[in-house]
Amino acid sequence: MFVTLFLESSIPPSADMTKQAPPFGYGYPSMQPAYQQRPSPRTDSSPSHGRYNQTGYQHLSQLSAALGGLSGVPELEVEALRPVNLLQERNLLPHRPLDAPEPNLNADLKKANCSPDTFRCTLTNIPQTQALLNKARLPLGLLLHPFRDLAQLPVITSSTIVRCRSCRTYINPFVSFLDQRRWKCSLCYRVNDVPDEFMYNPVTRSYGEPHKRPEVQNSTVEFIASSDYMLRPPQPAVYLFVLDVSHNAVDAGYLDVFCQTLLENLDKMPGDTRTRVGFITFNSTIHFYNLHESLSQPQMLVVSDIDDIFIPTHDSLLVNLKESRALVRVLLTSLPGMFSQTRETHSALGPALQAAYKLMSSTGGRVSVFQTQLPTLGAGLLQSREDPNQRSSTKGVQHLGPATDFYKKLALDCSGQQIGVDLFLLSSQYSDLASLACVSKYSAGSIFYYPSLHHVHNPAQLDKFQKDLERYLTRKIGFEAVMRIRCTKGLSIHTFHGNFFVRSTDLLSLANVNPDSGFAVQMSIEESMADTSLACFQAALLYTSSKGKRRIRVHTLCLPVVSQLSDVYAGADVQAITCLLANMAIDRSISSSLSDARDALVNAVVDSLSAYKNTVSNLQQSGLIAPAALCLFPLYVLALLKQKALRTGTSTKLDERVFAMCEFKSQPLQQIMRTVHPDLYRLDTISDEGALHLNDCIVPQPHLLHLTAEKLTREGAFLMDCGSVFYLWIGKCCNDMFIRDVGALTFIRHNVTHLLLCITVLCPAGASQLNTKTSFFQHLVEDRSESAFSYYEFLLHIQQQMTK
Repeated sequence: MFVTLFLESSIPPSADMTKQAPPFGYGYPSMQPAYQQRPSPRTDSSPSHGRYNQTGYQHLSQLSAALGGLSGVPELEVEALRPVNLLQERNLLPHRPLDAPEPNLNADLKKANCSPDTFRCTLTNIPQTQALLNKARLPLGLLLHPFRDLAQLPVITSSTIVRCRSCRTYINPFVSFLDQRRWKCSLCYRVNDVPDEFMYNPVTRSYGEPHKRPEVQNSTVEFIASSDYMLRPPQPAVYLFVLDVSHNAVDAGYLDVFCQTLLENLDKMPGDTRTRVGFITFNSTIHFYNLHESLSQPQMLVVSDIDDIFIPTHDSLLVNLKESRALVRVLLTSLPGMFSQTRETHSALGPALQAAYKLMSSTGGRVSVFQTQLPTLGAGLLQSREDPNQRSSTKGVQHLGPATDFYKKLALDCSGQQIGVDLFLLSSQYSDLASLACVSKYSAGSIFYYPSLHHVHNPAQLDKFQKDLERYLTRKIGFEAVMRIRCTKGLSIHTFHGNFFVRSTDLLSLANVNPDSGFAVQMSIEESMADTSLACFQAALLYTSSKGKRRIRVHTLCLPVVSQLSDVYAGADVQAITCLLANMAIDRSISSSLSDARDALVNAVVDSLSAYKNTVSNLQQSGLIAPAALCLFPLYVLALLKQKALRTGTSTKLDERVFAMCEFKSQPLQQIMRTVHPDLYRLDTISDEGALHLNDCIVPQPHLLHLTAEKLTREGAFLMDCGSVFYLWIGKCCNDMFIRDVGALTFIRHNVTHLLLCITVLCPAGASQLNTKTSFFQHLVEDRSESAFSYYEFLLHIQQQMTK
């Protein structure tokens, strides 16, 4: 987490800165050029942005009658269907960050269901048929965070892991026991026998109550796997670091930070007595390091033939960390100085990766690559493809896809040998991330990007790199993993999103899995589900722990099946829908064009609101009407259109755009939503009212503010949480006592897991002040900019498209 604190000198009136299935890109006309360049002027009769007319809520009883007298519908669902006139109702944000909607299940099923932080669906009411889903014009899909850090996780050690004999679903809270000896699968409905061993409950230490076993009581469990789940003995934790040591890299100063951070965290890296580690450095040649425990100091081995790369020795380049710890420490202490005077400007990244692949093939493991420039020598060399003059073009963005398939092919080879490649790109110049990212995308790796890292000119970014690296080195890791997603009969998966290799229709190959990665899945309904009232989804992640244990983490989600269109809308999860559409838009940008992707996002809003208006809401209201469940949908889509990944008309470096796209495709939902629509709070007026009491500490709970400069005042202090960065805006007339009161940061400290506090006081004419302020105001997505609508103008545009 990165925090920037700055004092305002003046607050501007607005920000100075935009197999696909229905409804994505449904048949509505494209946005007018005015959307991208000159928003149409308001008439005098139109209310100005931020000052909509206030209207009161209808009573639920009146609403129920208006919707046709819905009987037996829970109040929450009626509220979710309440028609909202978006052009009139101003304050749509909840006081606290939006929670996932609760499925309409009975209390027992609801209690047993999977946490929405781990597993959630775009629709918490599943339509019976594809025709009903098509009418709703909403996407059906899943958002998963399968390996996230958990405070509590039931771990089950049993000689028998009970699964359905037909579809291989793991037994879960949503199966039904016909009697003590038979259970019916919640996905394929096959009746299975209960094994004798399952009759004993290790928790209660009693016999004859299989329905009380922990795997039937918990929707998230982890099994210790038997040898049946192993193709080979579990691999050890193996870490290989591949380091750019060209002049550009040395000048940036990252090597000192890397070596010091690794030194400090060697003992915290996940693993056991078998853990192995190795190092490769490269510029125009490749350097290996013999770290055999018998040596008195590390030995550098140089391979200059980068066109035919070979491994100089196989038995001492990846060494046991425990046995060679002293040599590893010597190498890390001396490495920065070894290249401090280099004038070598070339980068043979491709050959270095080929060497890493050859070195790791026999074991598998994690390769961590640190690159600071465009690869210029050997296999995988790249040419600059960016035209700086086209960065703010509204006509389209070129070169969002890779220039070569070298990195993808290498990644697939790595995946086949259980090698995951993580990429750290630390470059202020264009480095063709669109090509380089493939090495991580297809090997289930992670991508980190620091576009202006320099130890002198940008120490704040260097601090962020250090903090991210510390988390990266010490976070949990799973090796040689696969993840399979199963769903109730009638449902099918047709597209996956994330970093992985698709091994079969429902199986993802994940050479490495980490707790910060998310995945998305698009689904369709192949057969009518009229014969069932519940739909189940199960994700099973099989992996090797860092301590060499084969484990299976299983998550199961249960949702009701509905036959009415109104119920589909009542169960819409607007945040999950937004995240799935973002993934789809990124794919559309690369396969078609950025303008097509942007048009499709707008059409998704037009389609869903039109369908609701024409089929569910029979209230004769003028204005732009949305069900309460989707009232934030246009706002979130506008925010998406103003993200670096998808915006036009605003200068955006190509690598920064591609990195933002990579983030959308690989982040869990909560992180994506904080990026799309950050949380903004006022801090100087918070009180203990509604505060949480955690660990003998009072944590204030300020209300969320709309993302508009109208909410900022010269007297206030405001915190913006963007997920990976915090901005703290201090008005120049803010109370001095508040500024000195460190207690005001209690709220920050208790709402982040990893916090780096970087205080930057900006001078009026300073370049860094301008960049930070510009970045801050670009997050105020409700304000108009030179290249994009304000929120109110966007609503008018949606209304106009709906009337065509």
